[in-house]
Amino acid sequence: MTNSLIQKYNVPGPRYTSYPTVPYWNELDFTYEIWLNTLKKSFIESNSTEGISLYIHLPFCESMCTFCGCNKRITKNHEVENPYIQAILKEWTLYCDVLNERPNIKEIHLGGGTPTFFSSENLAMLINGIFAKADKAPDYEFSFEGHPNNTTREQLQQLYDLGFRRVSFGVQDYSEKVQKAIHRIQPFLNVAKVTLWAREIGYTSIGHDIIFGLPFQEKEDVIDTIEKTKSLQPDRLAFYSYAHVPWIKGNGQRGFNDEDIPKDDKKRELYETGKQLLYENDYHEIGMDHFALTSDSLFQSFEVGKLHRNFMGYSSSKTQLMIGLGVSSISDSWYSFAQNVKTIEEYYQLLDANTIPVFRGHVLTEEDLTIRRHILNLMCQFKTSWADPKNYFNEIPEIVIQLKEMEKDGLVNFIPEGIQVTEAGKPFVRNICMAFDLLLKRKAPNTALFSMTV
Repeated sequence: MTNSLIQKYNVPGPRYTSYPTVPYWNELDFTYEIWLNTLKKSFIESNSTEGISLYIHLPFCESMCTFCGCNKRITKNHEVENPYIQAILKEWTLYCDVLNERPNIKEIHLGGGTPTFFSSENLAMLINGIFAKADKAPDYEFSFEGHPNNTTREQLQQLYDLGFRRVSFGVQDYSEKVQKAIHRIQPFLNVAKVTLWAREIGYTSIGHDIIFGLPFQEKEDVIDTIEKTKSLQPDRLAFYSYAHVPWIKGNGQRGFNDEDIPKDDKKRELYETGKQLLYENDYHEIGMDHFALTSDSLFQSFEVGKLHRNFMGYSSSKTQLMIGLGVSSISDSWYSFAQNVKTIEEYYQLLDANTIPVFRGHVLTEEDLTIRRHILNLMCQFKTSWADPKNYFNEIPEIVIQLKEMEKDGLVNFIPEGIQVTEAGKPFVRNICMAFDLLLKRKAPNTALFSMTV
């Protein structure tokens, strides 16, 4: 990858966990009633065939990691666990009352924050409470994020007994200097211990999250981290770019200076070094920033064109409806998005009033849905086509002009009425998606909204 390409394409851009992206939601046309109507419509269309997904946000952490941009509450007081779980179960009850039929749950993902902040007993109370009002869909897949420093064997066993077979551990980087800068001191021994425990218990997919572009990170650090990772052979890996977004309130990204962060060609060297090592160790690139062994369900799903992406990240199967439970969670009915309030206090207050704690959202237009399909195709299959009339829109000729420039740079190849991302173009897939993003083109942000694409 040439430095000139990096300089040309390294611009602020969305990560496209959704389209439209949150800053471009039309909140004025969104109402609570519209959300409930699209929720019920999507549930009727999909519950009996593919089931639904649940994302449950568990926001508590015992300490602040200064690379994190997630919604969290820092506390060492574990008395917060039970009231929060009761609130989530109240929210779930309100949703089930609206749906008026037992949901078939295809996916559950516990995210955070730190899900393993919660005791195994409380995690069991949460999941058992969910299934008091729901059933497991065929071929269900339940996953959670574990912190290597505080995940216990008891928690792993408890969640396994409840049906969880996939776990991801946040590794980031093994360099002590980097760990100190991001306030995440985490010895390799801790990661090895929880990885081996999960394998012994029977988890079929163990993931590690690694970040490049962290403060003070050098090429040797990436090599060392991936060599250590290789020795544990996780089934899948997220190898993604550090998103430096210090302007987001409360995200904690203040533990280092801007000049401490690798930029442009140096940052890209970290990526290329890591990617090559992953290739050499039999990991295959699937979607943006994700790699997997051929034995993992994510790779197999990618191979047959069934990989899906939503607010939970990549998954090996699609559900049309995803309900987000917990503070700040985002729900997706395919036809609209809805986000919960961001503070725990307001979350509790609305639930006490028997109100689903949604505070904003977006109703997707026909144009939104068409572009959403293209961006999902690019993110999940590295190709898209507008041959089908439902995937064509009037601005396609203008987009083709922009894509022709990317073709000259070796990022895409044209196929009949569509494009395929090249191997050289995979690191720039966010930029390629941006070519289709009409909302971003119509109103470029005049303040910092997105992290850099490269």
